Parts: sequence; structure tokens; C-alpha cells
Amino acid sequence: MFTGLIEEVGVVETVSSNDRSCKLIIRASKVVEDVRLGDSIAVNGVCLTVTSFSRARFQADVMPETWQVTNLSALQPGNRVNLERAMKLGERLGGHLVSGHVDGVGTILSRKADGNAVRYVIQTEPHLLRYVVPRGSITVDGISLTVVEAGVDRLSVSVIPHTLAQTNLQGKQAGDEVNLETDLLAKYVERLLGGNADCQPGKAAGLDLAFLQEHGFA
Repeated sequence: MFTGLIEEVGVVETVSSNDRSCKLIIRASKVVEDVRLGDSIAVNGVCLTVTSFSRARFQADVMPETWQVTNLSALQPGNRVNLERAMKLGERLGGHLVSGHVDGVGTILSRKADGNAVRYVIQTEPHLLRYVVPRGSITVDGISLTVVEAGVDRLSVSVIPHTLAQTNLQGKQAGDEVNLETDLLAKYVERLLGGNADCQPGKAAGLDLAFLQEHGFA
């Protein structure tokens, strides 16, 4: 588990890829200070396992499923990536609960100054936006951000100067893709309430009056 608070921005050194997977070597300093083989490090919000490391870099494998649903497939040597080590129990949770299991990608539609902040409008699929609400949390390239607005096919977030300075968002422009992880709790609540028709074939999605009456709520 992660918090969405980026510890440092690393630099991709090598990408050894085929058409469905790859190995990444990423130059870093802080996240390798106490790293061990098998540790988890979030790279642009994607939980990856450390397979080798030195004092200045680490290597991780990207499996086919991750390759297909994230923006890691577009990485090139020299690209800057957001890095975060797995959280420790007992520490402050400054962001929100982040699994590092990316739901999909979004495309930045616009980037505009908004007072002392910068507002990004991001287009993505409706099946992701069902878990996004205004003032809720979303992870964008591994960064825990607060949702400003949520629509049918897009959302917006406002980013403070500190976050811009400490992450790779400062270099993101319209047209760039970002990894998105929606609210973990929302997905579990939906499944437990039977709201996901895909999970329970033949069952209607969402709450209805009959369900509420049956359980004493109406």
C-alpha cells in the first residue's frame, strides 16, 4: 500500500521491452536508501517489485497486464517518473489509501493557471469515472490529488506549487497520458452492495427501493 505522496522523481535509464512486457532500470537516490530485494516501489503510481538494485538505481519487471493498462509502455530513457516506497504501518497517512494497481489511463486535455495552483482537466473512460466524486481522492501518476470536478468523460484536479515542484506533473502538457487509480474503498463498497452487475451476472446494478425496504431502510 502507498499514500500517494511522492518521495522523489527518478529518471528512466533503460527500457528492455518486447511487445507485451519490459524491464525498467530507474536512477534514484532516496527510495533505494533502505531497499531490499522484493520490496515494492510505486513508479508513476504502478506498484512494481524490485528485482535488483544498487546505491543509485533499481530494476523492476513490468508484466503484460501492467504493460497493457498503464502508461509505462510509453516510457523512454530520460523520462522522469514519480517514485514512492510502500508505506509503513504506524506512520501518518498524508494522502489516501493507494494500492498501486492502476485502473487505466487518462489524457490531459488542458493545463491552466488557477491562482497559485495549476488545474488539469483529464479525459478518461466512464467506467473509471463512476468511482470519482468532487472533493474525493484520485491518484494521478501516483500522486494523491483532490478531485475538483467530475463529469461523464473527464475530471479536473488542482495542483499546488509544492506538488508541481516535487513531481513529474510539472512537465506534463495537453495530450500526455497519466495513470489513474480511483478510490479503493468505493470499488469495495460497490461490490459489497451488489452495485457492479459485472461481478454478479443477472443482478441489477445499484440500490433500488425494493432492496432498501427489504433491509429496513424504507
